[in-house]
Amino acid sequence: MTINEYQKLAMRTANPEVDRDGMLLNGVMGLCGEAGECIDLVKKNRFQGHELDRDRLIGELGDVAWYLAEAATALGVDLEEVLFRNVEKLRRRYPEGFSREHSVVRDKNDL
Repeated sequence: MTINEYQKLAMRTANPEVDRDGMLLNGVMGLCGEAGECIDLVKKNRFQGHELDRDRLIGELGDVAWYLAEAATALGVDLEEVLFRNVEKLRRRYPEGFSREHSVVRDKNDL
């Protein structure tokens, strides 16, 4: 499956009664909530002695993907375009791959 196929299939389960502004708000709020669930699993593993629940973390990452798809759909953009733009930004920021120097000293306007 391609990323755009995923987006189309995932959006079959989006609430059809929500307008684009609502989709965007739900998407970005959902991203924050699901990212919080991911970090909570890792926090419990790292600092509270829990086994890392890998399957649950994978499931939560899937939920992150769903909300990312919803936010992109609300903006009228394919996920492939979102990911392409991100890779292009990373290429500009880290032309030779990650470096501490480029991480610290970078163009703050490079979105």
